Amino acid sequence: MPTASPVPAAPTSVAAPDSLRRSVADSLLHVQCAGYSSLRVGRILFVGNRVTKEAVLRAELDFRENDTLAAATVSRRLEANRRRLFNLQLFHQVLVQPVCRDGELTILYSVQERWYIFPVPIFSLADRNFRSWLDRSDRWQRVDYGLHLVRRNFRGRNEQLLANLQLGFNRKYELFYEAPGYGRRRRVGFGAGYSYYRSHALDYATVADRLQNLRQEQDFPIERQYVTAGIRWRRTVQHLTALDVSYHHERVSDSVLYYNPRYFLSGPQREYLEFGLVSTLNQRNTFAYPLTGQYAQLGVTYRAFLTGRTPNSLTLRGRYARYVALGGPLYYSAGATAQLRFARSIAYPDDRAFGYDVLVRGYDAYVIEGRHLGLLQQGLTYRLLDLGKLQLDGLPSTRFNTIPLVFYLNTFADVGYVRQPNVTAANVLPNRVLASAGIALHLVTYYDWVFTLEYTRNREQQGGFFFRSQFPI
Repeated sequence: MPTASPVPAAPTSVAAPDSLRRSVADSLLHVQCAGYSSLRVGRILFVGNRVTKEAVLRAELDFRENDTLAAATVSRRLEANRRRLFNLQLFHQVLVQPVCRDGELTILYSVQERWYIFPVPIFSLADRNFRSWLDRSDRWQRVDYGLHLVRRNFRGRNEQLLANLQLGFNRKYELFYEAPGYGRRRRVGFGAGYSYYRSHALDYATVADRLQNLRQEQDFPIERQYVTAGIRWRRTVQHLTALDVSYHHERVSDSVLYYNPRYFLSGPQREYLEFGLVSTLNQRNTFAYPLTGQYAQLGVTYRAFLTGRTPNSLTLRGRYARYVALGGPLYYSAGATAQLRFARSIAYPDDRAFGYDVLVRGYDAYVIEGRHLGLLQQGLTYRLLDLGKLQLDGLPSTRFNTIPLVFYLNTFADVGYVRQPNVTAANVLPNRVLASAGIALHLVTYYDWVFTLEYTRNREQQGGFFFRSQFPI
């Protein structure tokens, strides 16, 4: 048998955002261990993880030392595990290098760690999106400022601490802790947090499918706080199930009830317990900007109200998306989202469908109320320009001195529908098919940042430019 070759130097660059890298060449292993139908894993080595504990990385792999791997598929398996490590979103890049001798594998995973502490000044708009903020006459008074602090990979165990100190138009004080998994296999985790929020303004009703806003300079028309805790069951970074229980207390001023006496259905305040179960299967090639793979999520939420005569409610929401490589620089994506909500009656702040975390693109200026919704989205993406990694002179840290830049051209179409049993005459978009189409330019760079500039026209023959900061499907 041939003797093992020295481990070659790892490549110094990788196409951002680590999408569709070629698998480890089968020919290399076939030359090193020709004639073997199966290979035994002798050693698994990690380099570059100065902060991240090795146990965190080993827990993501679907093989261990002394396991036997089929020689015909070992390259694809090593690549699949490399992507799992990359999708921990702890590293700028992850490289894998196998060496084989006498049927035994030595596998080296090389990682380049990110910067994990982010003290970010807060300067944000106190509205749902930029278009909604631009429509306000007092827009420059509707800003928030403060400090948002994130400590990722806390203790090197992929735990996360998040704190918010936000002043200005909206006051927010928050502290959250998230641990995806404990123990050697890192299967069971924990999450907890506290949030306190109050604001000088509140949207108290929807008229003509637009929010009606109440502003009080000296008072706070809305105050809410909640505490939450839950457990996580995690097979790998690709499969996570979370069970959370939270206690909520919310209060509105008398002025809110003057304009909308049934804002909370009964009274100026309410308390409730919320039980949420969410299971996510994320098999996309990269989480930040997926080009291949699939994503599925199913959530169940039950609210049990403790005060007043508010009926309890049950919400079911599901989402599925598929990403396909068409060949060359072309990729296709399609996604579907559905929601069902059941209750005898629903308070105004709970009766939300499109316009918040779910959106038919091009309807950014509107909110659509309703209990049930369906949304279909599709897009055709062309890799327009890959600039590789730009080197920044004068910055010694590898966490910041290289910036990957990839541009994609995207065309898309959305179709959505909201079912609302009781619609006021002033709102026309519920119980109506909503549709839009457009073209977008996507910029993908490091730290999972995706920036989108799009032009969209909707069924109402309205068009405009929109800026977004996340992957749309």
